[in-house]
Amino acid sequence: MFLDLDEKEKSIIAAIDDRGVSTTYGEICGFAEEFCSLIKRRTLIFILSENSTGSLAGYIASLSGRIVPLLLSCNIDRGMLANLIAVYQPEYLWVPERYLSGFNYSLIFKKYEYILLKTGLKPFDLHDDLSLLLPTSGTTGSPKLVRHSYLNVEINARNVAASAGLVPEDRSIAILPMHFTMGLFVMNSHLVTGARVLLMQQSLTDRGFWQFIKDQKATNLSGVPYNFEVLYRLRFFRMDLPDLRLLIHGGGKLKYELFVEFAEYAGRTGKKFISGYGQTEGSSRMAFLKPEMALSKPGSIGKAITSGHLSLIDENGTEINEIEAVGEMVYRGPNVTLGYAQSGTDLAKGDENKGVLHTGDIARRDADGYYYVAGRLSRFLKLYGLRIDLDEIEHMIRSAFDMDSLCTGNDEKMIIKITDNTLKEEIHKYVIEKTGLFHTSVDVAVIEEIPRNEAGKKIY
Repeated sequence: MFLDLDEKEKSIIAAIDDRGVSTTYGEICGFAEEFCSLIKRRTLIFILSENSTGSLAGYIASLSGRIVPLLLSCNIDRGMLANLIAVYQPEYLWVPERYLSGFNYSLIFKKYEYILLKTGLKPFDLHDDLSLLLPTSGTTGSPKLVRHSYLNVEINARNVAASAGLVPEDRSIAILPMHFTMGLFVMNSHLVTGARVLLMQQSLTDRGFWQFIKDQKATNLSGVPYNFEVLYRLRFFRMDLPDLRLLIHGGGKLKYELFVEFAEYAGRTGKKFISGYGQTEGSSRMAFLKPEMALSKPGSIGKAITSGHLSLIDENGTEINEIEAVGEMVYRGPNVTLGYAQSGTDLAKGDENKGVLHTGDIARRDADGYYYVAGRLSRFLKLYGLRIDLDEIEHMIRSAFDMDSLCTGNDEKMIIKITDNTLKEEIHKYVIEKTGLFHTSVDVAVIEEIPRNEAGKKIY
């Protein structure tokens, strides 16, 4: 079974959500058998995911039965969802029961407040190694997906568990969404350990959030930079959380001052602070900084995980052999995914990456071999833990408003430049609604014209 969950103690609670719905390891294994007996064959399923027991159970059952899930946010725009269904033709959907009236498909089964629907669509061929599909850029609805193998998922779950020193007694707060690669592998790494996952839909600012984690005696909290910024504003360092032992950061660069604050807090309270680096294309975690190095190497992503290797290349693609150097970071390891899919026929493709991932990130390597991310080559931002494809945002604006735009920014704010002042507020609202980003993380500015070079390409 997936992650060897059938070998765990059957009576131990595997997951409980903040609505009180729980499942033991024994129950989730039984559910997986029932789920797969209804589907009966290897096929494609869309899971409209949320941090709930039903969502997690459908994911585990799918991987256990070699059914390939695409994980999407349950809040995805329904027009975007319809487009993805048309492109990939899933044979089944696993969605929250409250969404039943929104679909005209056959109801097959329901459990854990989720329902299984059969679409009647003819599925595409699936490569034998294909295990999982994840979106590449947050909630923009792009048909570009990352193809994971079974080895990718399994080995990364075990690597993350080993890197963090997880034990069966751990109880992890899962605040990052399942369709976000780091959120999913937080869950995977704790389940493979036989630990408990506390599934949160409430936000850090909800009073019920903190009561739930106190009642459940949470031991581990994982988050992206925005989560740690919120924790700091909530005066987290003053909270009485005696059971909490581990803080894990990922999903983007944490501000240097905040990195030091959390490292110092962990040091004086006997907790551990682990920072790391990953991408969806690397099955989440690719590097981590050991907690004992947090204060001596602040801001570093550390070194490659077990079984992985990091290196730097210059602008000609040649590996840089000097220890202290700056260049594009390249990762090699068995957790590098198979490649991308942009249509249903791509699901039959095999391994195109061959274990090598050019990250698109510029990094510095110090004299001790520790890596620090300095910037990005590619047109992506990481805002609040979501990877945003700037070219995809421009395409969305062009499709919706029949106008050109120029999108830039950094990991704190996206800047959209347009030439029509009358659409400024409307475009701002549109992008916020489509991406799910906070309104303060997107600025729309008006310029006279979109700058282009002689070849007609935009000058960013």
